Amino acid sequence: MRHSTRRGLAAVATAAIASLALAACSAPSSDDSGSSEDFEPLTSIKLQLQWLPQAQFAGYYVAADQGFFEEEGFDSVEIVPSGGDIVPQDALVAGDVDFAVAWVPKVLGTLEATGVELTDIAQVFQKSGTLQVSWADSGIESVADFEGKRIGSWGYGNEWEIFAAMAAEDLDSTSVSITTQDFSMNALLDRDVDAAQAMTYNEWAQILEVVNPATGELYQPEDFNVISYEDTEGAMLQDAIWADTARLADDPAYADAAVRFLEAVIKGWVFARDNPEEAASITYDAAINAEAAFPVGPVHQLWQMNEVNKLIWAGGDFGLIDSAAWDKTVAGALAAVNQDGLNLITTEPAASAYSNDYIQQALDALAEEGVEVGGEYTPIEVTLTEGGQ
Repeated sequence: MRHSTRRGLAAVATAAIASLALAACSAPSSDDSGSSEDFEPLTSIKLQLQWLPQAQFAGYYVAADQGFFEEEGFDSVEIVPSGGDIVPQDALVAGDVDFAVAWVPKVLGTLEATGVELTDIAQVFQKSGTLQVSWADSGIESVADFEGKRIGSWGYGNEWEIFAAMAAEDLDSTSVSITTQDFSMNALLDRDVDAAQAMTYNEWAQILEVVNPATGELYQPEDFNVISYEDTEGAMLQDAIWADTARLADDPAYADAAVRFLEAVIKGWVFARDNPEEAASITYDAAINAEAAFPVGPVHQLWQMNEVNKLIWAGGDFGLIDSAAWDKTVAGALAAVNQDGLNLITTEPAASAYSNDYIQQALDALAEEGVEVGGEYTPIEVTLTEGGQ
């Protein structure tokens, strides 16, 4: 499953797109004031991911590969991966990148802790993809069974849904032992945790790609109990595209670039929706040519692409921030208390923490071009194999 016409991907997980040099021009500002002034459009930007190259980020790699960034006037778009060594929102605050992909609750923690201002300009994932997986004989069938258990999590804000879901059911979060797990399901397989954290598009597949020594066949879903946070009051908004709030307001070239960047990204995700096999192949090529990548095979990437599309294409237009889902995320974070009895956040974020202005401009422009920017995804059938190879 290899992509034969790799138009834009460069090695070392950097996407650079060559195009004709743009002459200085005048363009309308995309800031909230609706004013118009002369500026030199940005043609080179950086995007910080929150993890290594994988189909969770397929839309960005597809946009590079298919020339969508070039179509929107960018000479160079650098896609910067993180293996956990870079916190996306911190890189954005530091000015190291222009945009960043990060989960909403993680950024909410940063906003309160530091007082910085960042804006969610596109909510890519419309649903939570987080699961808590336990053995079928564990007796853990719902969040109500968490008290007194060893609950696995990757930490760094990934545990917030656990505590939000427990708070919604008035459970004692201080009774839970949060055990830090690595980015595999070994903690569950070795019974070091009672319930392991997993994403629908990644770790859940990983455990179903392992041979059950008792049967000689791959583990099956019925071997486990699975709790989906999307089905609880603890569900939180996840992958979003973040921008620098002050820069959006003060720099018309940056605001303009934000809209053009979103247009390219939307086209990338639309391509991934309509061509999941090819999008998975493009991302797999990006991963195997990256300096660092999580070692998963092409079948795993296809599973991931299929599951990620389910989280993105929920019936509405791409990337719009649903106020009810935002409010639920904030309310869950305010109500949640961690295993040490500490509140996750204590105040609501500023109104500037999200805006639909930029994504709506991008959606309107693409709709005029005839791009189908909304709808639901029709899943394909993916048969997992050992190791995802």
